[in-house]
Amino acid sequence: MDDPAGRWQRARDALDAHVAAGRLPGYAVAVDHAGETTIWAGGRMALDDDRQMQTGTRCRIASLTKPVGGALLMTLVERGELALDDEVGRWLPELAAPRVLRDPAGPLDRTVAADQPILVEQLATMTWGLGALFPPCPLSEAMEEWGVAPGPIPPQMDADEYIARIGGLPLAFQPGRAWLYHTGSDVLSVLVSRATGRSVAELVAERITGPLGMRDTGFWCDPDLLPAVYMPAADGLELFDPPDAAFARPPRFEALGSGLVSTVEDYLRFMTALRDGGGPILSAGSVEIMTSDRLTAVQRASSRVILAEGSSWGLNLEVDLTRTEPWTNPGRFGWNGGFGTAANVDPVADLTIVFFSQRMLESPAPPATFTDLWRAAYAEVGAG
Repeated sequence: MDDPAGRWQRARDALDAHVAAGRLPGYAVAVDHAGETTIWAGGRMALDDDRQMQTGTRCRIASLTKPVGGALLMTLVERGELALDDEVGRWLPELAAPRVLRDPAGPLDRTVAADQPILVEQLATMTWGLGALFPPCPLSEAMEEWGVAPGPIPPQMDADEYIARIGGLPLAFQPGRAWLYHTGSDVLSVLVSRATGRSVAELVAERITGPLGMRDTGFWCDPDLLPAVYMPAADGLELFDPPDAAFARPPRFEALGSGLVSTVEDYLRFMTALRDGGGPILSAGSVEIMTSDRLTAVQRASSRVILAEGSSWGLNLEVDLTRTEPWTNPGRFGWNGGFGTAANVDPVADLTIVFFSQRMLESPAPPATFTDLWRAAYAEVGAG
């Protein structure tokens, strides 16, 4: 599965240039085109570590956990354990009677009652009323203060404490009115656990990673196997998360927003399962629900602070609707992770690309490391 013939040499050269320039410590890539898989890696585990990144290096995948959460949700739907149009208050009484801010940017004590209940699907479509808020406001500041703000590192509390704190906050918007990123995925973690009486880790292992043979994917791993993660800084790269920190031990909260560690080979197994109709984890119908546009025009307009023009949202993943770049064919689906990860399936080009790195994203826009890889790969297959 290596690339001895150099078919992907342009993509390799583009990424190696980022490593040589000091913009990227290391990376790993898995590409599947027309059923032919190639995996390679470059760079180092850390700036002060001579160990090379390997194709099997485990990386924190941040928001690439979200599509796994969407698939896990659909396993509950298929088994009749819940329905997408169920009210979340059945399992989350903390959210059974939410209050809603009169003004999303206003004071927290000026609220009204929600005019409709929160539905299960709204957690995965991120339209339930709470999430990342821009610019900062009293509600976002309260989320930070209470330790429940969106971020690549899961909340440092157990699931019951997390949902109690979320339930103690007002919503920014009435349920179904607007798209707000991230928080619905973590709330979904609590919901699927309560609905089944199982831990999230058990559910993921039993229903997703186990059937797919994703042996190196889980909510933590030995720190010796993890690379360091860096934040871009004015003078280069600054250490953000060392190997022996948040992902080096079992978490208190198994978060479906950003909690998993994986390898590019494992994650490619997940993405190609979705590409090929879901087996052995889901039916083709469930994959269709996950990967189709689930937003209204109004909801889609409110997503533009995160989602690019021409894209929308399914269940915990992005869906491209129009071709605005060589790689954004209609029907392409996947997502990016804040620790510098990306995974997408393009049925039109018959191309699946998984990319893991340790350089954190600076904004919602795909960084040059992503776009240079995509541009080179699409040029290689004649789809650019």
